[in-house]
Amino acid sequence: MSSIQLKRGASDKSLSPVDQQAKIDDVRKLIGPVVDKLPVLCSDASILRFLRARNWNTKKASKMLKETLKWRLQYKPEAIRWEDIAQEAETGKVYRANYCDKLGRPVLVMRPGLQNTNSPVGQIKYLVYCIENAIMNLVQDQEQMVWLVDFQGWAMTSISVKVTRETARILQDHYPERLGIGILYNPPKIFESFWTIVKPFLETKTYKKMKFVYSDDPKSLKVIEEIFDLDKLDVAFGGRNPAGFNLEVYARQMKDDDSKRTNFHGSGCSSPFYQSSSLSESQQYESTDLDRDSNASDEGRL
Repeated sequence: MSSIQLKRGASDKSLSPVDQQAKIDDVRKLIGPVVDKLPVLCSDASILRFLRARNWNTKKASKMLKETLKWRLQYKPEAIRWEDIAQEAETGKVYRANYCDKLGRPVLVMRPGLQNTNSPVGQIKYLVYCIENAIMNLVQDQEQMVWLVDFQGWAMTSISVKVTRETARILQDHYPERLGIGILYNPPKIFESFWTIVKPFLETKTYKKMKFVYSDDPKSLKVIEEIFDLDKLDVAFGGRNPAGFNLEVYARQMKDDDSKRTNFHGSGCSSPFYQSSSLSESQQYESTDLDRDSNASDEGRL
């Protein structure tokens, strides 16, 4: 069992720890022999996130996990390095903040108004890199992150619907239960029409995690005050931390994190994709093998 204890919560429909473990075991059976070949990616904590995302439906959770395993084996997000995405990072349009929220969750700051490239592929690759880095830096017994979106300078041309749709798909399909809350800070009036277009891409759970906050609305600002220590929060979001984004400093930080990845020994609960074995697993195991093992498991149940 992973270091995140199985526990009962409102979101777990009052499932007892014993029942949760039974669901985990059922998913392992549905996935088949691949579980033994990719133990890190199929850890208790990882399976739990997929189960919660699919309301404890084992068949749906196992299907979702299989698709994620295939995606990781093909896309190899753990192999992305700073040199691969440095151009995307130049303006600070997305970066991991040097502070966490009060729960210890890492914060990804997003400033779509600072978009500097026209490549959807490169933009998504950089976002995946940042998500992976945030997961790597999760503290013990914490599984989620915060997205803090600053709309200063945003225009309808800042980000395409295609990239937004792909962002939602990757987050929801391959990083279930990783987003704790998304704060949309000072979105302009024109954003309402864009939001109407992209809202259908969001699952209900994801949609409910998105909070609109306005600097001139004391009531909405309580969301910020409840989540963050204002002494640590960036001044752009009403905090008192003047540090902001420094590309040179951030590049050094990311390169240092990159060097730690293959030797990273975080707990299976908080960062299952970054234990040292996960990289070799992705390199040595192919998606065709996953299909073969999954099919064999399916045939065994006929």
